[in-house]
Amino acid sequence: MREQVLEILLDVVPDVDFENEVDLIAGKIIDSFAVVAMVNELNDELDIDIPSREILPENFYSLDTIVKLVEKYS
Repeated sequence: MREQVLEILLDVVPDVDFENEVDLIAGKIIDSFAVVAMVNELNDELDIDIPSREILPENFYSLDTIVKLVEKYS
């Protein structure tokens, strides 16, 4: 699952080193537009539905937290 999520994220935001970056939002590595685009792409590609109430900074802290979020709705 991790590799699949990473692939999707890199399609949306190719310039981010998701393997090594943490604190993606507070560190201003990604912005709210990128988060929305990532959620939309994850939903479409993985046939899941991440609810808007889950679009919180702590769920987009790192690749690991994003994978946990995806697994929660898979």
